This record gives sequence, C-alpha cells and structure tokens, in this order.
Amino acid sequence: MTYQTSFTAPHYKAAQAGQAILDAGGTASEAMVAAAAMVTVQYPHMNSIGGDGFWLICKVGEKPVAIDACGAAALNINVESYRQAADELPDSGGKSAFTMAGTVAGWQQALTLNASNKTLNSLLQPAIDAAEKGIEVTQSLVDASEKTFDRLSTLAPFAEHYLKQGKTLQVGDSISNPALAKTFKRLAEFGLDEFYRGELAEEMAKELAQAGSPLTLDDFHAYQATVQTPLTVEISKGHLYNLDAPTQGLASLLILAIYDKLVDHVKSESDHIHLLVEASKQAFIIRDQQITDPAYLSEPLQNWLSDDVVEACAKKISFKKALPWPHLAKTGDTVWMGATDQYGTMVSFIQSIYWEFGSGVVLPSSGITWSIRGKSFTLDANHHNVLKAGKKPFHTLNPAYAEFNDGRRMVYGSMGGEGQPQTQACLFSRHIYQAMNLTDAVASPRWLLGRTWGDSSNNLRLENQLYQTHGAALQTLGHDVTPVTDNNELMGHAGAILLNKNGKAAATSDPRSDGQSLLGENHDS
Repeated sequence: MTYQTSFTAPHYKAAQAGQAILDAGGTASEAMVAAAAMVTVQYPHMNSIGGDGFWLICKVGEKPVAIDACGAAALNINVESYRQAADELPDSGGKSAFTMAGTVAGWQQALTLNASNKTLNSLLQPAIDAAEKGIEVTQSLVDASEKTFDRLSTLAPFAEHYLKQGKTLQVGDSISNPALAKTFKRLAEFGLDEFYRGELAEEMAKELAQAGSPLTLDDFHAYQATVQTPLTVEISKGHLYNLDAPTQGLASLLILAIYDKLVDHVKSESDHIHLLVEASKQAFIIRDQQITDPAYLSEPLQNWLSDDVVEACAKKISFKKALPWPHLAKTGDTVWMGATDQYGTMVSFIQSIYWEFGSGVVLPSSGITWSIRGKSFTLDANHHNVLKAGKKPFHTLNPAYAEFNDGRRMVYGSMGGEGQPQTQACLFSRHIYQAMNLTDAVASPRWLLGRTWGDSSNNLRLENQLYQTHGAALQTLGHDVTPVTDNNELMGHAGAILLNKNGKAAATSDPRSDGQSLLGENHDS
C-alpha cells in the first residue's frame, strides 16, 4: 500500500517541523513530538511543556491506542488551606500551579510505541533554534497578551518573558526564550526522563516552591504517562474513537452518536445547527455529572455510549424547541495537531496549559510556563471533581479519530475548551453527512454554545455570516442567539487529516489560526 504523509497544526512553523520529520522517513509520533516542541515556542499562550497532553495513535489494522499524559494535583497539597484562603481556587501565581505537568511523559510514551531511528536532537532542534532566535508575535498572541494583562502582568518572570517594557505585545514584535532552548537541549542530551527524574526536575521543583507551588520533587519522581484503551462508539458511518476520563471525550462521541440518530430529520442548515446544539446539551449534562479522575468514576464511561443511552438522549430532543440552557462552561486554550506517516499510522494529539499562559508561573532557569489545569477542580467537598491530593482534574482536551465503513480514516480535533466537542461535531457532520470538502467543513462559519471565561452569558454564538442567514430561524426555535465576528478565534482552531482507502491524504487547518496543513509524497509501505 502507498501512503501519503500529511501534517496539520494551528501554527505553520509547527506544521513544517512535523512534515519535515515525515519527509525524512520518521513516524507520525516522531513528527508529532517535533511539532509539539515547536508549537510550545510559537504559541506559548496556548501550550507549554509545563502542561498536559493526550494522544491517539492509530496504526493500520490495529485498534487505536490512547496516551493519558495528564498530571495530578500535588501529592502533599493542603486542600483545607485553599478552602480557608478563598471560595474559589486561585487564578494565577504559584498557588494556582498545583498540578503536575504530563506532556513530556506523553511524548516519551508515544516514542516508545511508535518510533523509527530519529534522535531526540533531530526532533527538538527546530524548537531549540526558534526559541534561541526568537519568534514573530502574531495576532493570536497579542490577543492573549491583552486578555491576560490584568491577571498576570504583576508576575515578574512572566512579565520578563511575555511583556515588552511592562506593556502588552504587539503584532510584529519578536520574543525569544533562550532558557527554554537550553531545556530542550538538556532533554535531547539526557532523554525525556530528565524532565521528571534528572537535574532539570530538581531545578523545576525548587523554582516552583519558590513561586509558592505545593508541587515537590516527589511529584516529578512519581509521574508516569499511561497507555489506555480509548472510548469508542459505532454510528451508521463507522467507528469513532476518543479519550476516556478525565477528558470530555465522552461528550464528543455522544454528540455525534446522538446526531446520527436524528440526521435523517435535517432539512436545512438551521435544522443541522439546532440538532447538533441540542445533542451537545444532552452530552454535556452527562459529562458534567460523570467525568472525573478515572479512579473516582461511579462506572466506566464506556457504559454511557451504549445504544440505549444514546437513543434515550435522542428522544429527549425536540425538533421544534430548544432546551433552556443555563450552563457553566469550561474555558481553555490548547493546540490540536494531526499527522499521518508513510506506514499509514495516524496520530491525533492535543496539548494544553488550560487558560492563556496557564498560571503565569514562568520558571526562570528553564523558561517553562506552568499550567493552571487545577482550575478544573472545585473546593465543594460533595462534588465529584473536588480537589484531592494526587487526583487528576477534569480535562477539556480530547483528540478524535474515526474509521469509516468505506475504508477512510480521519484524525480531527480543535482547541477551544467547551467548544472542542462542538467544533469536532461541526466539522465532522459537514464533511461526512453534508459532503462538504474538508477545507470548507473547517473554514465555514461556526457556532459555540455556552459561557466562556470572563463572560456571564450562556447563549449560542454564531459567527456573523451564519447569524445573518440562520439566526432568526434559530431564535424562533428558542435559542438565545448572538452574533460574533467572522473567523473568530473564540470558535477554536480546528484541523483534520483524512486518509482514503488507497492511502491518499487530504488535510486542512483553520483560517482562525496561524496554521498550515501540509501533504508529503506518497510512500510505498
């Protein structure tokens, strides 16, 4: 079989780094590690090696394998001290940086499962060069700089790295991170385990403590990424796969499974949007009641993907009236990337620090920004996502994969927190049910249900072009609709790669990002 290689990422430099590894004969996982390192440099507001990651590695003729590279709350965290300090968990600084970083361990596990003979140095060198030479600031980074200024500007190491003389970044500015370049060099020389059990770990633990974080060297030493069996559901078009707890992969699968039961009733684009939004509501109700650290689940999440559950959800949906929706949404900033290699292996990957620039804690010696994923916890002792030592937080991250009845295979995903399952459902349904080409399925105007960080409303946002044509019909159905500008980053950075049964690839990235999708030559395998 001849397989065409492809890579897609929300920043073109990351896509180029990944595709270069594929062109040199590397595996999809090797290409993804190269891109994952590069995108931490190019999109520091969206992700960092101080955050988490999740993988789906999908080899030809084999069941997909998932990697959970989610860090847990500090082993010695004093939850009562957080309760006594405030009603909510802190939103910046060392006290908010209390979950372990898992993404590098995820890289390590992925290379164990799917590697050729590429050296770590060859994978990390593009990121090293970019961090040393500096990157050009894009509008996405400017928007994050402005949005986080009040929250993070008083944190001195953050200000030194990501502000200009105390002011927000501007398009065309150049910023470098020589400390991060040095960190990547150390990882290339000593191996990825250096992050958790080497001198680098000791250095990071010391500086986290100095910043006020409860994480210690014990947390680094104890951490391992885990290999999982992904969740799956069968629909009329084929089999869909996504991540198990603690991610919201269940919600992404439920939305499409529910919609698959209803799609024959779709007569217009407003029907399409209405039914997907209503399916999202049903999926989110289950998600918010069930998903937590796998060790604390009341039952396996796979049970919620039974045909009986999906059918029951579908029956709750009215074709003529929207379900009222006062819903507390989960915000998030993330990168999704996809790859397919000469062996036909496809990778769906996502990496995040949750809010823009995470906790704002930048470790001076290593240049690493630490995540704020702990904000997914609650201090309510009766809630299933209550903060506990060593417990994993709920995750919005969920990379997706599909195997279709006609032999096609697709990796797809998006950043966007609450919007991730909705964006996945949008691009999937447009391409698979409405026969849009992949590029239009991602680029066309989208919608987002739910509240985002810093906003008190729970309405249904439509990009303006969509609002002008379908807003009135959706309002008639009872949706609380409001317009936003077209090509709005609020709608996420989506992407997809489709591999047909003959091994030919199609790929796309989102015009709402600074991304790029690349196609390589066909290879015999």
